[in-house]
Amino acid sequence: MKSISIVIPAYNEEKNIAPIYNALKKVFVSVGKSYEFSILFINDGSTDNTIFEIEKLSKSDMTVKYIDFSRNFGKELATTAGINNCVSDACIMLDADMQHPVELIPEFIAKWEEGNDVVVGVRKENKSDKLIKKIGSKIFYKIINQIADVHIIPSATDFRLIDKVVIAEFNRFTETNRMTRALIDWLGFQRTCVYFNANERLYGTASYGFWKLFKLAVNSFMSLSLVPLKLAGSLGIFITTISGVAGFYILLGKYVFRTNFASTFSDAENLAILILFLVGIILISIGLLAMYVANIHSEVINRPMYVVRRKNI
Repeated sequence: MKSISIVIPAYNEEKNIAPIYNALKKVFVSVGKSYEFSILFINDGSTDNTIFEIEKLSKSDMTVKYIDFSRNFGKELATTAGINNCVSDACIMLDADMQHPVELIPEFIAKWEEGNDVVVGVRKENKSDKLIKKIGSKIFYKIINQIADVHIIPSATDFRLIDKVVIAEFNRFTETNRMTRALIDWLGFQRTCVYFNANERLYGTASYGFWKLFKLAVNSFMSLSLVPLKLAGSLGIFITTISGVAGFYILLGKYVFRTNFASTFSDAENLAILILFLVGIILISIGLLAMYVANIHSEVINRPMYVVRRKNI
């Protein structure tokens, strides 16, 4: 009998814990006795009664396990903790808010049994997404697939199944600033997709606001590509070349050939333009280098990715 763990990160989801549990148990019954299922909740430092709802379930159902963080470390690290502690033949990651349709789990399993190591849930539509989020998502995937070393499936979600061989390789990653689904895509392996329309969130509000999504996107750009760093150097060369040619033209035109256009620029204006370009180059380069240095700093200090207060695994 193969074993499958359901990994569910949860932050302030006290009203959604029981519904997602009940929905999953119905799916387990529909699949039959061919698989051994377990549910692993990761309480990501919730400030409500999420952990108490999870503990209540774990006391009545031995297949329900949990990891309780000491504080909020973010969804990416909560998902990572779930994968790190998964000892099953496969794990399925999904959100606690019921937006990921659990009734598709049998389809995920069927595609896994066909020989796919990764089964990716790709969202076709999410009615709750605002226009700015939809536009931002399209821009993000457009840019990341142009500069990254790996192709990221547009609208791919964390709702996915990964085989134990993928789990073993994923657990070798050490970076703290991470986008879980991008790292899984980086690993490669045989994969396929399951397309779905996202459900409305059952209770509560989404914890991923604009700035958290923006930070996640920046971390993804920096962890999956060196193009932003190379862009600073390329931009510096470009601006320096243009300003050098322009300055040389104005110098010759004003003092050698006496052209009307070049003569309209005073010495102070020429100097101001040159300084402005050079300052721009320096600021852009320093800004990009600072982001990379910050990432290097967070990796070098080697802090734990997350801290567990207690668990029942």
